Amino acid sequence: MKPFAVIQTGGKQYIVEEGASIVVNKLEGKEKDAVTFDSVLLYAMDENTTRIGAPMLSDVKVYATIEEQGKGEKIRIARFRSKSRHRRLQGHREVLTKLSIQKIAVDKK
Repeated sequence: MKPFAVIQTGGKQYIVEEGASIVVNKLEGKEKDAVTFDSVLLYAMDENTTRIGAPMLSDVKVYATIEEQGKGEKIRIARFRSKSRHRRLQGHREVLTKLSIQKIAVDKK
């Protein structure tokens, strides 16, 4: 089992491991910029060693690089009321950032 961590960004939680790619809500920065996540909720080294923060682990950090900035798929929102000729269509696209996880580092004090 590879070591993994649970991070929090944009009000959501993501399971990450080294070498993986994840898509999160928009983060400021350009492509190839480095991003550091301090808000690590859980860190698991192997099957027997798991650390859970209360609420965060202060000595664990996740380092990532921005691969791409873009938009997600378009979501169509339709409202319809019968017998009144009321129809309304609305569209929405989330602005997303694709990250490549480089390293999960533990600060040994």
